[in-house]
Amino acid sequence: MYLYIKALHVNFVVTWFAGLFYMVRLFIYNREAFDKPDAERRILQQQFTIMIRRLWFGITWPSCILTLVFGTWLIILYNAFPMWLLIKLGFVVGLLIYHASLHFIYRKQGNGNFDFSSTQLRIWNEVATLFLVAIVMLVVVKNEISIVWGGLGILLFGVMVFGAIRIYRLLRR
Repeated sequence: MYLYIKALHVNFVVTWFAGLFYMVRLFIYNREAFDKPDAERRILQQQFTIMIRRLWFGITWPSCILTLVFGTWLIILYNAFPMWLLIKLGFVVGLLIYHASLHFIYRKQGNGNFDFSSTQLRIWNEVATLFLVAIVMLVVVKNEISIVWGGLGILLFGVMVFGAIRIYRLLRR
C-alpha cells in the first residue's frame, strides 16, 4: 500500500508544480495584455481570466490539497521523522507560502490590479524551481546530502537561474 500512496503523492506533486509554473506564465501574459490597446486588452484579459480561474481551482488547488493528503498519509505509514524529512517539510511550508502568494496575485489581478511587472513575475516564477530542486534533491539523496553542500548547491543553482533571467532580459531588448 505504501508504494501506491507514494505514487499518488508524486503524481499530485507533479501536477501541483505544473499548475504553479503555468499559473505565473498566465499572470505574465495577463499583465502584458494590460498594456495593449483597449479592444485587444479586453479580449485577451477575458480569455486569461477564464484560463487562470480554471487552472487555479481545477488543477493547482486540488493538486496542492491531494499532495498534502497523500504526503501526510506517507508520513503516518513511514512512522519516523529523519532529518531529511524535517528539512523537506520546511521546504514544503515555504512552497505553501509561495502558493499563497500566487493566490494573492490571482486575487489582485482578478480585481484589475497589476502591481507586478512581467519581469517581476518572471523572477517570481523561478522561486518554484528552487523549491522543486531542493525538495527532489532531499527526497532522492536523503541522508547522503550535507546540509552545507546542499545549501550551497541550492544557492548556486539560484544564482544560475536568476543570472539566466538577466541574460534573457538583455537578449529581449
